[in-house]
Order: sequence, then C-alpha cells, then structure tokens
Amino acid sequence: MTTLTPILTARWGKPDSWRLNTYQADGGYKALAKALTMKPPELVDLIKSSGLRGRGGAGFPTGLKWSFLPAPDGGPRYLVVNADESEPGTCKDVPLMMADPHLLLEGIAITAYAIGCNHAFIYLRGEVVHVYRRLMRAVEEAKEAGLLGSGILGHEFDLTVTVHAGAGAYICGEETALLDSLEGKRGQPRLKPPFPAVEGLYARPTVVNNVETIASVPGILANGTSWFTSMGTEKSAGHGIFSLSGHVTRPGQYEAPFGITLRELLDMAGGIRQGHELKFWTPGGSSTPLLTAEHLDVPLDYESVVGAGSMLGTRALQIFDETTCVVRAVTRWMEFYAHESCGKCTPCREGTSWLSSTLQAIQAGRGRPADLEILADVSGSIIGKAFCPLGDGAPSSLTSSLKYFRSEYEDHVALGACPFDPAASTLTEEVAA
Repeated sequence: MTTLTPILTARWGKPDSWRLNTYQADGGYKALAKALTMKPPELVDLIKSSGLRGRGGAGFPTGLKWSFLPAPDGGPRYLVVNADESEPGTCKDVPLMMADPHLLLEGIAITAYAIGCNHAFIYLRGEVVHVYRRLMRAVEEAKEAGLLGSGILGHEFDLTVTVHAGAGAYICGEETALLDSLEGKRGQPRLKPPFPAVEGLYARPTVVNNVETIASVPGILANGTSWFTSMGTEKSAGHGIFSLSGHVTRPGQYEAPFGITLRELLDMAGGIRQGHELKFWTPGGSSTPLLTAEHLDVPLDYESVVGAGSMLGTRALQIFDETTCVVRAVTRWMEFYAHESCGKCTPCREGTSWLSSTLQAIQAGRGRPADLEILADVSGSIIGKAFCPLGDGAPSSLTSSLKYFRSEYEDHVALGACPFDPAASTLTEEVAA
C-alpha cells in the first residue's frame, strides 16, 4: 500500500503554522538562500531535471515552461501565481495558502529569481477574504525580515509580491483570462499565440503557475531532484495533494505520491460511507470525464488516467455512491458551466446553455428519446471547437455519463420522472394517473 507523503501539508496541524517564525524553525527560506548562490539558468535546469509538472490541471513540465521566456531585453518580466481555484471539487490551494503561506512565498521568490522577475502577483479568488488577509500579512512578515523587497538576504535581487483579489469568475482560472482580469479588463481568454511566455501580463514575458506547483519548488531545491523523483512514476514524478470529497467516510486532503490508486486513498479515508458502494467518481474535478468502480485500481498519474479515458486534472476526487442520480449530478455541473461561460465564443456560449436546458428537461420528467442524441450532438459541437479549455471540459461529465450510464438517462425519459427522486419531477402526478 502506498503511504502518504506529508510535504506540502507537513505543517498544517502545527500551532501558528502560518507565521514566519514557525516556518523558519522548520527550515523555511533556507532553499531561497541556496538558490541565491546559484545562477538562474542552473535553477531552471534543476526544475527541468526534477520532472515537476504543473499542478493546476494541465500537467505541463514546469522547468520547460520557465525556459520558454525569451532572452532578457532590459524590460520587466512577471511571475503570476494562479490561485483562482474555481474547479468544482478542487480544494487544495486554499488550505495550503491558509496554513502555510510562507511556503508559497519562498517558492515565488525562488521562481522569480530563476526567471529574472522582480514583480510577482498572486491572483486569488476574491471570495476567500480570510486567505487574502493571511497572504497579505505573510508578505508583510517576509518583507520585514528581508526575505522580500530590496536586497533579499544581502544579494542583488529585489522582489515585490502583490496579492490581487479577483471577482470570482471561473473563466479566470484560464491563464490568459486571468491576465486580462489582472490588467483590469473583463476576464476573457486571449487568442494564442502569442503565449504568455512571450507576451503575457502588460504584454511582457510572463510565467503563470499554479499555487501547488510553486509551493513544490523549495522542497526540490532543499532535498534534490533524486529525492523528488524517488516518489511518483517515471513520467509523473513527485508528490501531490489529492482532494477527496463526497460520499466518503473521512473527506479531506491526502498528500501522496503520484501513481497511488483511488482504492488506496479510500482505504486511508475509511472507505465509502457505511452501507453504500461506489457508483462513479471524478479524478480531476467536474470538467474531467467520469470514472466508475472498474477504475479503482488505475494509477493516479497523468498517463494512466488518460489511458482510462479521463484526465487527472486538479486531483479533485469527487466520490458518489449508488444513491446518486447521475443525471441530476451532471445537470448541476452543466448549469454551472452555462453560468460561468464568458460568452466569447459561440460553441461554448450557446452549447452549454442548450445542454443545460435539455438536461433540466430530462431531470424534470419532460425528456424525449431524441434528447439523448441532441446531447451527444451538441457536445460534439463544443469539444475541440471552443475558444478555450472551458468548452472542452464542460461536456466531459455528460459524454462520459452517457457512456457508462445511458440506461439511467433512458429511464428518466421512459418514466417521465427521476427514478431516484420522483417527487422532484414535474410530471409525477401525470405518471401516477
């Protein structure tokens, strides 16, 4: 059985874990001191050789992303930390920032030094005011201690960190929409190319990384690449936070090596709630295709999950037992995506709305046999044709649920009611008559 690896979560249970003195007592900021004795290209190569991949969902190699920045031209370049965390079921970055903000700040300082950046931004979801305040205080502490600001630790390296609260739009989790929002514009994805590495924030070279990605950097620098690659798999190295929620005995954050299975995680979490059994689950939030009990032993790494027909995404493992109506769950998710579509492109704007209204009709008992084909057809008109990944991800739970649970959709249509909750259907009285 794979064991947990509390690295990013190691201090979460300590008293005053968010304070600078607690972090430094545990070796905090020593990795930054080491980094400042190295040359920036050496740091980029170190992260490349570690195999660290983006923890925000896409899984792109982090060091490679850093290396895409063009040669310095005397102008500014930026680091932007994507802390928007809006994917339904994802809840790893907020507790990390709340419990251990200095781990993130140290990772930011190391990354900024590696890419030649003197101004970094943390783009935070605006609703989490308590996290915003904690990050602001952590920045103040670090600046007072000479760990941010001018002449960091006696070296010729200056860094300003700005914590920016967004307005709560799901689309701003997409990196270019985030950049537009950060610039004060409406959050909508940009046409690429140019990519942010060439023309990002304020039209300057920019690296955009997830919170967990940046927070993983100090550990790699402190312990070495061999330590990091000793965990995980050959192509999905290291450790990550797996968020278990839903019908599980002990939901929460489980930090483990990549390649652990859901069966192993469920064993650690006490299993499915007593008296019930697993029906379906999401490996990376609601924008990843559903998996079922037959996938319990699929290694949770990027390649294996893709091989099973889904995506690892943000490792938001939403667990649903046999009492769940899959049509109702997918309807709720589709309502979310229809609401959060930025409206920039027709396939996503119109398609998610059509899918949402059709699913609502099926769930309410007004479905027709032809609706199932309409759902499949409209989904095909969105996937691969939308302007950004929101359109690709929105129909994922729907298309996969039709693959595994088509009979459940057919039952809704045939009965003119939801088999799991007839009272919620509008045609219940007519069916009874």
